Amino acid sequence: MKLINLLTFTGVMAVSLSALAEGGGDRTFERALSANVKAMEQYAASQGKPSPVVRDYEYGMKLDVVKVVSVVRPQIACAVVPAAMTYEDSKGRLNTVKYTVAGDCRQRGG
Repeated sequence: MKLINLLTFTGVMAVSLSALAEGGGDRTFERALSANVKAMEQYAASQGKPSPVVRDYEYGMKLDVVKVVSVVRPQIACAVVPAAMTYEDSKGRLNTVKYTVAGDCRQRGG
């Protein structure tokens, strides 16, 4: 009976990972970014600063990063994936920038 439960669990996990790899990654990132935005709103309020607005990075954009406050890390994938960073600039303002990076393409197993 334990073997059947283990096999069932393994099968469910394999299907879940497959679904994540086939497009669930964008939804996962959006959930993580949404949670980060809420956390940064609370952080900004505690610091007496306005909440940062999420902006998309554009090539050549000058970033005045004095202190990194939060990073939404890229997912493990063999593709270009989204990431985000909230930082404080030299004027003390909070900024959030969304950008794309090469995913961490690690092979699992031997």
